[in-house]
Amino acid sequence: MAEILNDLNEMVAAMDAELRVVDVPDYPQAMNGLQLENSGRVTKIAAAVDASLPVIEKAITADCDLLIVHHGLFWQGAQMITKGYYRKLKSAMDAGLAIYSAHIPLDVHPRLGNNACLAAEIGMGSAEPYHEWKGIKLGLSQVMDVSLEELTQRVEKAVGRAVHICPGLRDKSVGRVGIITGGAGSEIAAMAAEGI
Repeated sequence: MAEILNDLNEMVAAMDAELRVVDVPDYPQAMNGLQLENSGRVTKIAAAVDASLPVIEKAITADCDLLIVHHGLFWQGAQMITKGYYRKLKSAMDAGLAIYSAHIPLDVHPRLGNNACLAAEIGMGSAEPYHEWKGIKLGLSQVMDVSLEELTQRVEKAVGRAVHICPGLRDKSVGRVGIITGGAGSEIAAMAAEGI
């Protein structure tokens, strides 16, 4: 049976090491790691994509004392601590809610990462890292022998919603599939150049 940690500092050290937050590059506003500490004790954890006010309020209502998010408190960069931003920080601090954020370190983790989990869900059993970015490989790719229609169904099932396919492409087979979770919309031309 695995030891259950309930000390915030021990949990943060374990997450920092597993996700390699010091070694994996990111955008400056990501500020990966512990962004807001509490008294040091963790008994209940919540996880979400964004550290928004509604998410923080739900975590507090659920009696959580650690919130792990993909986009942290500083995702919008430096800002005045007023209005919603003030309420977000004050609510978390008053409730003793610590907040930990992991952005690209979570996207690229080979086992727990968003890329790896999505790749597994759509049947990419031998995906390899690809697309160089700041000294790391940002995504996963693999040749898949499926139709675009089949891949579309797999992705829709994995993400729980419809996906957009460019008109006229539905009858094609997919060939090399690339996954980069997150935005990466500005990288479409680079993906095509890499054979995706």
